[in-house]
Amino acid sequence: MSGPLADVRIIDLSNVVSGPMAVQLLADQGADVIKVEQPGGGDISRQMGAMRNGTAALFAVLNRNKRSIVIDTHQESGRSLLLDLVRTADVVVQNFRPGAMDRMGIGYSDLRAVREDLIYASISGFGSDGPYAARRVYDPVIQGITGFVDVQTGRGAQRPELVKNIVCDKATALNAAQAITAALYARERGAGGQALEVAMMDVGLAFLWPDGMWPDGMWNNTLLGEGVRPMPSLADIYRVARTLDGSITYLTVSDDEWRGMCRAIDRADLAEDPRYATLVARISNIDEMVDLLDDELVKWKTDEICARLDAEDVPFARVCKLDEVHTDPQIVHRESLIEAEHPSGGPLRMPRPTARFESTPSEVRFMAPELGEHTDEILRELGHNDASIEQLRGAGSVS
Repeated sequence: MSGPLADVRIIDLSNVVSGPMAVQLLADQGADVIKVEQPGGGDISRQMGAMRNGTAALFAVLNRNKRSIVIDTHQESGRSLLLDLVRTADVVVQNFRPGAMDRMGIGYSDLRAVREDLIYASISGFGSDGPYAARRVYDPVIQGITGFVDVQTGRGAQRPELVKNIVCDKATALNAAQAITAALYARERGAGGQALEVAMMDVGLAFLWPDGMWPDGMWNNTLLGEGVRPMPSLADIYRVARTLDGSITYLTVSDDEWRGMCRAIDRADLAEDPRYATLVARISNIDEMVDLLDDELVKWKTDEICARLDAEDVPFARVCKLDEVHTDPQIVHRESLIEAEHPSGGPLRMPRPTARFESTPSEVRFMAPELGEHTDEILRELGHNDASIEQLRGAGSVS
């Protein structure tokens, strides 16, 4: 047994980010994943982002530890093949728009008819019902409706801003992976198979809510009624401070951390200043405090102020550029990024599996597959011989 999910088989029908990332987390933990792709190009993320020798970086880092088979599920013979695969599976994951799977004859009821204890995970933008259910969705759409844009923008901004990252897709992937493992656990305890649904909108709200609903009257979204003390938003608190030769991030929450910051910048006089001496005082004077720290931190070289902050146990980090991240000493020590050779894409750098299990370790067993790389192998596992495989290929059912 090489991972906690080593005996689990997953059929991955998903595309782009939310589904593939969720399934890769489970694949890293040992699940046998078969990625079913459509003819004519497969997962569209194979064509997105930086590429080398036909291998897209986005696809490569979201689809490792998976095997690929190309099945035309619009053909009856292709649909039959998919059902044969599902008979061998524990989980099916899909992120088509609501209703699409049913229209293809491979919806939950169709698949459960051949595997009664199936876990069927559906990922969508707005969920399976409601006025927006049928809309096309990408990450910026969810950022807009859930409040991410408003939180990211902050006071005094000239125009609304998106998080420059597909944060809602990836948060949805994490929620979906957790939900799938929970459903598998419930099945082991006798609950049987079930369908589960994860909507990006729901995830975005849940992800944003604890801290995103801090500012001013927005607290009333959580603490209903009168008597609520307003607070600045994290957009007002989270700042990047410039140094003489770079930038740092920091956050002082406790009084001890504040006093440490004052010593680090040689401004011990500020430690007992009534405007900043307590957390409540600092929150009440946040703009003035941040401006003051900006004026002080810019006097120091990055290495020097980082050493002083470290000595005072103040939470901080130097701001790394993207091409510097892999050289950070802590990242290097933890081997948080790994390098591997893709058969066609060449050398790749990617995050290692994040959860580190003591006795059932996650591992990168093989790189993201070429389109249809394992079609013949998987068909043979289903009992097909060379002649029947050639017949299916000739009919365009597989490739």
